[in-house]
Amino acid sequence: MVNVIPITKARINLGSIVKRARLGKEFFILEKDGYPVAGLMDIDEFEDFLESRDPKIKKQIAKSYKEYKAGQIRPASVLLRGLKKK
Repeated sequence: MVNVIPITKARINLGSIVKRARLGKEFFILEKDGYPVAGLMDIDEFEDFLESRDPKIKKQIAKSYKEYKAGQIRPASVLLRGLKKK
């Protein structure tokens, strides 16, 4: 869920907003004078965002997607069985 709030309200309620972002997985857009100036999200989401911008990760995602489209996939159950054997 994305919430848009004035930055002054965010400052007053920062603790509860951070808790909602962390536990409720909510996103916040902070506005100043009616213009969006910043975003607030859970750190795990932010780390995922940063990883997705890494060229190496992008290349791996593209490769995996290409393999998926070519039918070069296997069911998760097969993968899990293989992992359990190791």
